[in-house]
Amino acid sequence: MAIQTRIGPVTDSLSAICEHIQHSTGCKHDKVPAVVKKLLSSWQAKECYEHISPVSIPSHAQIIDIVNQARRILFPGYFTKTKLHASNLEYYIGKETTDLYEKLSEQVTMAIRHDCRRHGQPCTACEEQGHQIALAFIEELPQVAAILASDIRSTLDGDPATDNPDEVIFSYPGLLATSVFRVAHVLYTLQVPIIPRIMTEYAHSLTGIDIHPGATIGPGLFIDHGTGVVIGETAIIGKNVRIYQGVTLGALSLPRDAGERLRNKKRHPTIEDDVIIYSNTTILGGDTVIGAGSVIGGNIWLTESVEAGTKVLLKRPELIYSHSF
Repeated sequence: MAIQTRIGPVTDSLSAICEHIQHSTGCKHDKVPAVVKKLLSSWQAKECYEHISPVSIPSHAQIIDIVNQARRILFPGYFTKTKLHASNLEYYIGKETTDLYEKLSEQVTMAIRHDCRRHGQPCTACEEQGHQIALAFIEELPQVAAILASDIRSTLDGDPATDNPDEVIFSYPGLLATSVFRVAHVLYTLQVPIIPRIMTEYAHSLTGIDIHPGATIGPGLFIDHGTGVVIGETAIIGKNVRIYQGVTLGALSLPRDAGERLRNKKRHPTIEDDVIIYSNTTILGGDTVIGAGSVIGGNIWLTESVEAGTKVLLKRPELIYSHSF
């Protein structure tokens, strides 16, 4: 009996606490509909952005899946769960490529249809265009694979820290960003809206390397370390160029209303063949050309052209040493 009389008040207290929590939670839930109404109202304003439409928008998750599937095809055996050998390679590549074609055609169709809606244009052949573009894309994959092989060779030639292509393919952020760019650039040249940028920004989020899919980049690119590298939309990069971390190939500062006027105009520099650009250097402007074989040292700010075979270095700063005893 003594035990029961001690438990009783405790049980009553717990019951009271539970009732209070339930009442408090219920009161908070009652406030949610008002928040929902405010959100619905805010989406009526022009400065708010939403996608409320029966027209499907491309799937971010599916586009990332397409990127990874393309890399499985371009680097067979590296990112696969299946062990590949001579007897199953053709089947594996055939299955992956067919699957990629189907996924990509669906997403490209959505992207074109969404773009038509955004610009108030009729969409009469979006699905047919989606299939045509997906086919044109997979037809470019052998060429993309060949260019990526040259990127790997340049990495091995330029980095004494490795002599192993497996290490480069598996772990080098520069090659990851470059391979995603190569895939996205094909779609960009096929005038696919939104998808190429999603792809390269996915690589940007993983590596810290920001390459616009519209940039023109020749074979044999080596981005070493990579963090903080920025390559703008209209940049042109030649063959066998080496770029270190923190390099910006950007545009000069633009006025606020310049977006429309300068769209599709050349705003970013041209880097010719066999140029080396060391860390934290900034090269700006659409008229700026770095001549073939030039070496641009670290921490340089350039807004003017450099002749072929030029070495550009900062004057050595004065160092001050102090000793405390």
